[in-house]
Amino acid sequence: MMAVLRRKRYLMKTILLLAGITLCSFYFSASSQSGNAETDNKFSKGKRSDSIKYVPPLPKENSKTLSGQQKASNVKIPTPHNNNNKISSIYINKTLMNLENSKNISKNAETLKQTILEINRIQEIRNLDKFPTRLPNAPVLVVMVHKRLEYLRFLIDSFRNAKDISQTLLIFSHDFYSEEINELIKTIDFCQTLQIFYPYLLQIYEKEFPGVDPNDCPRNVDKKKAKQLKCNNADHPDKYGHYREVQFVMTKHHWWWKLQHVFTGIRSIHNHTGPVLLLEEDHYVSPDFLPVLQQMYEIKQSNCPECDILTIGTYDKSPRYRDRANKVDVLNWQSSKHNMGMSMDRATWQRLQPCAEEFCRFDDYNWDWTLQHISTGCLKPSIGVMVPKSPRIFHIGECGIHHKGKCNADDLVKKINGILTTNSEFLFPSSLQLTPKTRPIRSREPKANGGWGDIRDHTLCMTYGKTKL
Repeated sequence: MMAVLRRKRYLMKTILLLAGITLCSFYFSASSQSGNAETDNKFSKGKRSDSIKYVPPLPKENSKTLSGQQKASNVKIPTPHNNNNKISSIYINKTLMNLENSKNISKNAETLKQTILEINRIQEIRNLDKFPTRLPNAPVLVVMVHKRLEYLRFLIDSFRNAKDISQTLLIFSHDFYSEEINELIKTIDFCQTLQIFYPYLLQIYEKEFPGVDPNDCPRNVDKKKAKQLKCNNADHPDKYGHYREVQFVMTKHHWWWKLQHVFTGIRSIHNHTGPVLLLEEDHYVSPDFLPVLQQMYEIKQSNCPECDILTIGTYDKSPRYRDRANKVDVLNWQSSKHNMGMSMDRATWQRLQPCAEEFCRFDDYNWDWTLQHISTGCLKPSIGVMVPKSPRIFHIGECGIHHKGKCNADDLVKKINGILTTNSEFLFPSSLQLTPKTRPIRSREPKANGGWGDIRDHTLCMTYGKTKL
């Protein structure tokens, strides 16, 4: 009997001991996990995440442009906002000071990427001390800049002589980082200025998409050979059987990003409903371009609701001003005639948005031909334009993307200034007259030039304009 009792007591002690050990193990395990979580949280709050990237989903396929077999490539795109660790202006200036002269820009690519994202986030407007306010809905000027310093200097000089320039916000949108260009823009003292940078500079993405990936298909390789090579986008050359050429596609990327960003991503003009004038570094303006633009916009509001775009430049080699300087035409917009000095307001931009996917998928590397396709194939009615009979913007760029050879704009600028001086008495009209409207000539659907078959470009293009203020 005593032996049985001893065995029972022994079993009870064993059970209690095992239960205690289990409870202790559970307690220390939970404490350890909790402590690790707290430690992780403490450090993660201040941790840099410079390399954070995401893969955007491919938008829903359009049966007209994509086959059911096409799939999105892994397009790596930096976040559209900067990291939690903010970079100060002092840091930006010190970091970028010597990048322009670097022999191997790729060594600075990550710093340059984070810095331009921060510049885009800060949105520093210069000259606010001189021009603290602007008239409501005064024109906003947006200059698309690459790296042609000489042309940009001429454009800025023409701005300096323009009436009412002090009332504008002058935005420079860059797709190339250049300290020389930055210094030139800093010399502007006649209006508010703002610089923005296309986030996917080739200086940053030199050896990866949207730059040239080492595994990209050669332009002229045939599709069968490309599939054997297993190069990027082998299944999707353009309509002429050619593969992607970076130097051509980036202009369309920059143009569409700039347009989307100006209307969605810039805080100071988020509620701007007036005209936004789109210019390029190789343009040159007349002294009265702003008063004429403002008068055209007033006519649009009162008497021309179909005028989606106001274009104040033409390609007329021998422009006339006598008896014409105060007259404007209303026409169907044509890319080859009305793409220089285009102005649109928020209402027109909003009208384009349902066609954004079509813009990004149309197989043409030219932004203006693509806009023509949108006008005739997506919008009803098509885009209408008001254009003066005598130009207020001129093209001085002898070196486009297809030009080879030496560029010198001096002689052309002298010729333009001579024309403007000779016709100075006809500039600054007190009012504008609409010429009698005629039955519009139907614009033909443009033939796609190709060069935009890579679905990585389509996917990237469709991410623009998603910035949240």
